[in-house]
Amino acid sequence: MDPTQAPTEVAHDFSFLGLFLQADPIVKGVMILLVIASIACWTVVFEKIIRLSAARRQAKAFETLVRSGGSLDGQHKGLTGHVVKAAIDAWRDQDPTETRAERRERIERAMRGALGLEVKRLRTGLSLLATSGSTAPFVGLFGTVWGIMNSFSSIARSQDTSLAVVAPGIAEALFATAIGLVVAIPAVMAYNKLSGDISGIQSSFNSYIGLLGDRLARDRAAAGHHRAAAE
Repeated sequence: MDPTQAPTEVAHDFSFLGLFLQADPIVKGVMILLVIASIACWTVVFEKIIRLSAARRQAKAFETLVRSGGSLDGQHKGLTGHVVKAAIDAWRDQDPTETRAERRERIERAMRGALGLEVKRLRTGLSLLATSGSTAPFVGLFGTVWGIMNSFSSIARSQDTSLAVVAPGIAEALFATAIGLVVAIPAVMAYNKLSGDISGIQSSFNSYIGLLGDRLARDRAAAGHHRAAAE
């Protein structure tokens, strides 16, 4: 082997860290952006898992409360507390001119309004998952295109079309696309799962809001009849 050729052979590290460190600054910036997006997405996922677990317990507690006909004056917390408080406030807001159906509709509307606000809070952060899931592949693709452009520039400068010249740059470029997919796929799956869970919790509350509204409307009607009879 000719010793004069040894310096021209450049060793390339094809490990993940090596591909990152050897990448073009633009490609490296794309990778860093995607890693930050991935960390943010997983933070949202874990936070939602904890909050939805508590929300499921609240939905079960609300179901038990309505089915058992328990007292609404207890110290209810979380989603159940907000919905029950809205129901009690609407129930106490007397209007002698309204019918029982109108009263029930008003109470249910108050409960659904309170539930909607809480569900909106539960959905906070899901937009990040949706945005990351839809844009991360294209951000990674931008890094790939930029890296491949640099590889072609290397071919033009070196006048050498061998694979050894372009392989490192192409590998670095494709690594950016791989990171984009690693960010996007879990983000999309998590978004769909969490959205479905939140909708399920909301549906569970809505099912028993109607029963509680009917119960409170009857109670108010009965209280009105008793008061009229006493007079």
